[in-house]
Amino acid sequence: MTQLSPVARQVIAGRHPDPFHYLGPHTENDRTLVRVFLPDATQVIAIGRQEEHELACLDPAGLFEGPLDNPSYYRLRARYGNGDVELEDPYRFPPVLSEFDLYLLGEGNHLRLYDKLGAHPMTLEGVDGVAFVVWAPNAQRVSVVGDFNLWDGRRHAMRVRGNGYWEIFIPNVQPGQKYKYEIVTRSGALLPLKSDPVAFAAEIRPATASVILDAAALPQPTPARDNINALDQPMSIYEVHLGSWRRKGPQAEWLTYRDLAEQLPAYAADMGFTHVELLPVMEHPFDGSWGYQPTGMYAPTSRFGTPAEFVALVDALHKAGLGVILDWVPGHFPDDPHGLARFDGTGLYEHEDPRQGRHLDWGTMIYNYGRVEVTNFLTANALFWLERYGIDGLRVDAVASMLYLDYSRPEGGWVANKYGGRENIDAIAFLRRTNTELFKEFPHATTAAEESTSWPMVSRPVDWGGLGFGYKWNMGWMHDTLDYMSKDPIYRRHHHGNILFGLHYAFSENFILPLSHDEVVHGKRSILGRMPGDDWQRFANLRAYYALMFGHPGKKLMFMGCEFGQDTEWNHDVSLPWHLLEQPRHAGVQQLIRDLNRLYRNTPALHALDCNSEGFEWLVADDANHSTYAWLRKGKNPQERCVVVVNFTPQVLHDYRVRVPFAGTWREVLNSDAAVYGGSNVGNAGAVSTVVTRDSPEIHIVVPPLAAVFLVPEI
Repeated sequence: MTQLSPVARQVIAGRHPDPFHYLGPHTENDRTLVRVFLPDATQVIAIGRQEEHELACLDPAGLFEGPLDNPSYYRLRARYGNGDVELEDPYRFPPVLSEFDLYLLGEGNHLRLYDKLGAHPMTLEGVDGVAFVVWAPNAQRVSVVGDFNLWDGRRHAMRVRGNGYWEIFIPNVQPGQKYKYEIVTRSGALLPLKSDPVAFAAEIRPATASVILDAAALPQPTPARDNINALDQPMSIYEVHLGSWRRKGPQAEWLTYRDLAEQLPAYAADMGFTHVELLPVMEHPFDGSWGYQPTGMYAPTSRFGTPAEFVALVDALHKAGLGVILDWVPGHFPDDPHGLARFDGTGLYEHEDPRQGRHLDWGTMIYNYGRVEVTNFLTANALFWLERYGIDGLRVDAVASMLYLDYSRPEGGWVANKYGGRENIDAIAFLRRTNTELFKEFPHATTAAEESTSWPMVSRPVDWGGLGFGYKWNMGWMHDTLDYMSKDPIYRRHHHGNILFGLHYAFSENFILPLSHDEVVHGKRSILGRMPGDDWQRFANLRAYYALMFGHPGKKLMFMGCEFGQDTEWNHDVSLPWHLLEQPRHAGVQQLIRDLNRLYRNTPALHALDCNSEGFEWLVADDANHSTYAWLRKGKNPQERCVVVVNFTPQVLHDYRVRVPFAGTWREVLNSDAAVYGGSNVGNAGAVSTVVTRDSPEIHIVVPPLAAVFLVPEI
């Protein structure tokens, strides 16, 4: 045995920062040689194209060295116990990342970084294997550990390149095998094993390993129609939590992606929705986070099946005519030890300063949008879901928490921007860039911001000074109208402005009217549960409210269960209470939503100018005594008109007079008090004729109690 050099000792101890400088083929002192480190091997032979050489054992830990005339190609034959194994030496293969890759990664412009980072099955120099690349600039050493190397961090230590991008090609590793990264910090501390930030698949919780997937080989789903997200198209979104929409079997197991592909598209299409929005499907460790604390931003959760089966779900939704929107969470991530938190022993993806790097409300970490590598990781992730999985849009969660540095923070508990203000300049730049890149690459896709403040121009183009989103959730409308509906009808006259106020700003953004999951949890009760009165009045109020929503300007979003009047708060651990549909009133609400969707989709006046003030005109806005409202919705063509009248009192209004733009017959195309919906069947016998007055034609109608009627002209 020769005296080992300090470098050799570092390799054996698994502490060398770049073992490629020592292991593999080298030319030293005018001779070519090979060094290999194979723990537990007792003999190693290097097999060249025309030669074989037994390598000398430098240390019984498994370090071997020997000459080889032509080290450009060789294999190894290693003896373990009484058996021999032939294998490839990962340290003989060239780098995976090109200089151009490193350049783009360094400046934060590698928008397809998912083609390089992560684990990629490939053939390199005629050998099948997997290339692993991970970013950890402050690590002393990074190794891949997994099923293929006994989870031993000494066996596959990686080379470092560029600004801390670690890489290695490991021959004969295959898709389906599990892996993680073993990281030694600059101070020499060994971190808990880390999942791959760009893993394309993962184990089902509570296990946390990443799983090798050939993501480039995923099938492509059938695309949605090009204009499915356009401002002048109907957009009625069914928001779904996959784990609790329905369950199956005596054990109430989750539906798989395959099960969902058979059931969800058929149901949503039958109900008349245009889109399905999925609560985050990115891998996450805690069921109770509903996906909003993701650890695997590039991996569909394994709870319901494989990535290919998730593609099948998207494909089935598209074939049913439905757009697919994913909830996307670029605002924060959990501090689970296997995740992004302190990934290389430092605040890498997050800020070091907890005043900037930790959410006080949620106990999660905040991305450092000032690092180009971090924003590159996130922007590329947005594009990834649209490119690889055919997703049609992203709903961006908690945008307000990203825009404001003092979001939910006490005085003195936040760090001002360089101008002394509270705006998060880096996050604003990130959102603008992501929206710009997304619409450039996918012009028919869209994004929607969950933004609860008065931040201006959220859904206006970046070159106008906006944030560049396609849509913004109208949280103000939701709060005002739900507050109004919770009042006993006798008091609603004193809150008449709650319904009016939203129209003052209804066209300042491209709005979506959301009745989302957040409105049916945490003690808020279900939407039905907020309605006052006896049982009949509660359901009538609910039907009138839903009719108001569909008649109001703005695209629509409804959380699962709301469409049939779920009477309890949503519980993510169980199925929706589908048995309620055995009761006529719940079945009536479901039929109303089905008919409202159909009316909304088939009536251009109700959707073509959803986001344009020219599409709306008040007809009756000042009848607080009757808590009644009437308005005109307009399409692009003069004949496309729809009158909506809503009575929020339990009294029938007879001979109620509403001016209309055309003389003639106006058909009652929907009445939320119809018996088929569970109502009292008060109405206008299907149509009314105008009465000529001095100013303009009028219709004199019966407005049912706690109900809405929709009327269109016969032209």
